[in-house]
Amino acid sequence: MDMKTLRDQARTKLKPLCRVCPVCDGRSCAGEVPGMGGLGTGASFKANIEAIAAYRLNMRTIHSATAPETTLNILGLKLATPIIGAPITGNTYNMGGALSEQEWCDAVVNACREVGTISGIGDGADPEMYNAGLKSLQAADGWGIAFIKPRAQEEIIKRIRAAEAAGAKAVGIDVDGAGLVTMAMKGQPVGPKTAAELRELIQATKLPFIIKGIMTVDEAETAAEIGAAAIVVSNHGGRVLDHSPGTAEILPDIVDQVGDAITVLVDGGVRSGTDVLKLLALGAKAVLVGRPLITGAYGGGVEGVKLIVNTMTNELKQAMILTGCKSVEEVDPEILF
Repeated sequence: MDMKTLRDQARTKLKPLCRVCPVCDGRSCAGEVPGMGGLGTGASFKANIEAIAAYRLNMRTIHSATAPETTLNILGLKLATPIIGAPITGNTYNMGGALSEQEWCDAVVNACREVGTISGIGDGADPEMYNAGLKSLQAADGWGIAFIKPRAQEEIIKRIRAAEAAGAKAVGIDVDGAGLVTMAMKGQPVGPKTAAELRELIQATKLPFIIKGIMTVDEAETAAEIGAAAIVVSNHGGRVLDHSPGTAEILPDIVDQVGDAITVLVDGGVRSGTDVLKLLALGAKAVLVGRPLITGAYGGGVEGVKLIVNTMTNELKQAMILTGCKSVEEVDPEILF
């Protein structure tokens, strides 16, 4: 399978909710939530793209970085690439339903495992969405990270226990889902969490706990103080609050403040391996990827997702060679112009 075939097949299956545009920048799908777009004007979706594009790379070719190493250790896991599958649900109302929730979860979890990385599974308005992800994890010897919406405490803890039983390698809460339109439409109450509530959840499990949806320095500090293992700098793909900054805009400040105390991950607007390198240079330890994997799964199932991750990893390696980076763990801001 080649990329053109994959994209053509994905476009057919995702119509009319995603056009698989030549440049996935949120312009054609602005306001389409449910759907694949950004909320309202789509400004937050676009900000993610623009924030990454604002950085340039310093090309260096007088060095010995001829075989860059993309492996890394994170949250007790050894990964072959810093590209992690983002937790995504809602195939029926966001992507048209050509794949069932189970088919989607199986494709992403298994593909990421086969290429040596890991994927998140998500929690959605229909409880069966989370259950589908758990089934995929269990079948893959628990090789995945379970992210749970900011529901009532007892509901979250119930889902943490289910993730533990499935063998998940880590759990998390995507607090950026607190105002998610699709959850409200389906009668699933979600909302903000206090620091005390988050501490209770962290202490409820021995698994590494990730707080996804951090977009300010003060909340990053709070996450570190209450004992989270990691945060994901994320505005939920621009799907919950119009006119928020792009994640690459706030990432450096967060890393400067808490990077030595907590593992900092990031998502939002990642479309290539070069984007991944820029975010690593801004201080992220690894990068979560969402929409490209949707194209991969809908265009070619497990093999389609593998093609996307492998292509992005190869792009990352090429960019590392041309910026003088020997390993992803040694990438620093000096490669940015």
